[in-house]
Amino acid sequence: MEQKELKRDLKNRHVQLIAIGGTIGTGLFLGSGASISKAGPSILLVYLIVGTAVFFVMRSLGELLLSNSGYQSFTDFATDYIGPWAGYVTGWTYWFCWIMTAMADVIAVGVYVRYWFDIPQWIPSLIAIILLLLLNLLTVKLFGELEFWFALIKVITILALIAIGLFLLVIGFETDNGVVSLSNIWNYGGWFPNGLTGFLFAFQMVVFAFVGVELVGVAAAETSNPEKNIPSAINKIPLRILLFYVGAIFVILCITPWTELSAANSPFVQVFSLAGIPVASGIINFVVLTSAASAGNSGLFSTSRMMYNLSKNKQGPKILSTLNKNFVPGNALIVSSIVLSIGAFLSYIIPETAFSVVTTISAICFIWVWSIILISHILYMKKHPDLHQKSKFKAPFAPFINYVILAFFAAVLIIMLISEETRTAVIFTPIWFILLFITYALFKNH
Repeated sequence: MEQKELKRDLKNRHVQLIAIGGTIGTGLFLGSGASISKAGPSILLVYLIVGTAVFFVMRSLGELLLSNSGYQSFTDFATDYIGPWAGYVTGWTYWFCWIMTAMADVIAVGVYVRYWFDIPQWIPSLIAIILLLLLNLLTVKLFGELEFWFALIKVITILALIAIGLFLLVIGFETDNGVVSLSNIWNYGGWFPNGLTGFLFAFQMVVFAFVGVELVGVAAAETSNPEKNIPSAINKIPLRILLFYVGAIFVILCITPWTELSAANSPFVQVFSLAGIPVASGIINFVVLTSAASAGNSGLFSTSRMMYNLSKNKQGPKILSTLNKNFVPGNALIVSSIVLSIGAFLSYIIPETAFSVVTTISAICFIWVWSIILISHILYMKKHPDLHQKSKFKAPFAPFINYVILAFFAAVLIIMLISEETRTAVIFTPIWFILLFITYALFKNH
């Protein structure tokens, strides 16, 4: 069974689209409403800054993964370069990250369904979890295929939104809020309408918008040609950031003044309603609904694989390291789904703030994971300068840039601590790490 394990059934097109699907999720479609309301047009700059930082993290990840064909994910090199505790804490934190992210996605499913039906938010959330579990219990090839089509829908939608927006801009289309124009960007309070604080407070949701970009690393274990596929997927990230994030938000800000957008809803849906095209807003709502389901699907995939790997490496209960007849970690999937259903419960008890709470916790935990990748890369360069020298996929400006980005992540955490909206989550998240260090000590002594 050991050798049959996780089948390398994902093709290059699957990995490329999983990489896009992972990056374009609820953080962009739903969370950008909150970010725009805080930062105004300067949100474009926030996306560029966070996107650049994430790209350098991914280049470090790519070089490390390709430096040793035995590495299946970042827990492997964290264990090698930092120590077994780092592999354990990062592995379980990554599982927790994706549980939180998938929770945000299922909460978003509830929000989107309410666009059509006036039902409690938690009902669609729970249905989504059950469906995703059933689909994931089948083969990895089906997961890849599903993600491929889900991601394709997202990509086509954003490209269509940009094309329609540019067309409306060129013809000077008039909406209920005035003419579609470039001047809509700076006419409503300038680039920084809420000052420096508004700009800084937008970083949390934008960091969350990028979570999942490292899914290429998890999927690497299941690709047929990592040497070709990983560099290809990573090098396309800057273009994707410019097109899908900056491009889409830029077009939205041209179509309608940022002051007209509500923080609680998806600006992608609102922009068509405000432009007087309700049919399009319904279609976009359907797309962002499938997008949330797709991101939840990615979440369930990665949490089950991480749990499976941890248990296989004796860092978790042995029962989670078994595969079902389809070579899928069934037990790990079921446990992840049960924990995920807390998201539906949160939708029930705090429907208004559930999304903000889980996205903040997710962003903090992903900052930990990304920082571990950067630190591992610094140590790899110190311990194996020979490997770095002959690497075909060297991380640029390393190790200097690694230190710069680590300082940037520390600054983002300080901003989250200052902001009233995210402070509670920042104060409580360390409990998770304390629990991990305690359980690691117990595991080690057994």
